[in-house]
Amino acid sequence: MKIVISGFYGLGNTGDEAILESIVDNLKDELDNPDLTVFSLSPKKTAETYGVKSVYRGWRHDFKGKVKALREADLLISGGGGLLQDTYPTKFLFGPLPYYLLIVFLAKLCGTKVMFFSQGIGPVNSTWGKILMKVFANMANFITVRDQHSKDLLHKLGVNRPESVVTADIVFAFQKKEDTACIDSLPLKGDEKLVAVSVRPWFQHTDHYKQIGIALDQLIEEEGITPVFVPMEGHHDVKASNFVLEHMKHGDRCYVLGPDFLPNQYLNFISNCDLTIGLRLHSLIFSALVAVPHIGISYDKKVESLLKRSGMWTYSFPLETLDAAQLVDNSKKVLANHAELKAMIETNAQGMRRDALENIDMMKERFLK
Repeated sequence: MKIVISGFYGLGNTGDEAILESIVDNLKDELDNPDLTVFSLSPKKTAETYGVKSVYRGWRHDFKGKVKALREADLLISGGGGLLQDTYPTKFLFGPLPYYLLIVFLAKLCGTKVMFFSQGIGPVNSTWGKILMKVFANMANFITVRDQHSKDLLHKLGVNRPESVVTADIVFAFQKKEDTACIDSLPLKGDEKLVAVSVRPWFQHTDHYKQIGIALDQLIEEEGITPVFVPMEGHHDVKASNFVLEHMKHGDRCYVLGPDFLPNQYLNFISNCDLTIGLRLHSLIFSALVAVPHIGISYDKKVESLLKRSGMWTYSFPLETLDAAQLVDNSKKVLANHAELKAMIETNAQGMRRDALENIDMMKERFLK
């Protein structure tokens, strides 16, 4: 079976690269010698890393390569991740939402079937974005989404023609391989109470850097934690981590991991932590996957949806209401009830892993020749 995979690949985002690795590994496990081509901004690196074919994803180069790949394919997998959204500016043909929908349109012109795969939909607030969704998303043959909010939004936007099914983020089917590169890179003694911290820039919001910094200082003093910042999107998250450190008096007792580790390496590091405090969705998914209790700071419905499914929303916050004192209090509660919460998360994650694998099973049922 020949499959083209379209997503936010080759740009160094750990969450999206984890999505791609999960898709590729599980397709190779479940299909007989699949022929996989990934649209990537770094096609050579993607091909070498995942053992696939790869074509440059942008419109400016190798348009013929994209058309050739789609003409020869049995299926376009669009996803996973939050591709169909207009959080970032969406103009006539520019922005993530038009790009991914035009790839779908191109696939249909080439006679190729389309599956939206384990996607998180929205937000879609612009008039142009809503028009594009209604016209082009209805061209898909089948849709799986990672949460109920995404399915509800699809229907609200008038995307009713293809069947849509709620599953889970495909990263819950990630195949973890033992790798100690991250923890080996740090000058640790081995008896630290490690707390993974994942922060990101988010438009005009900056107060979260201060609130997290104040909370980490207090937790260092009162709980003896060792915070380790995990930059899930390269230099962007390193910069955000440094903004937090600027607000701390105990910044010298923190570490920042390098920005170039692989998703599997970050996952292995988080598995050694007692707690994760995170904005990045996939830092929280990684935590749930390895049953590490986590406190999320939700800047988007997708984060809240994940935290409700993992069971940790009670301890988490919307970004706008984040408060250092409450974050300290919740962190202490989580650490005090670590074993009980770990067991709950492990059970919930097993359910989400089964749901994630449904993405592969339903793809086989509907498209395997």
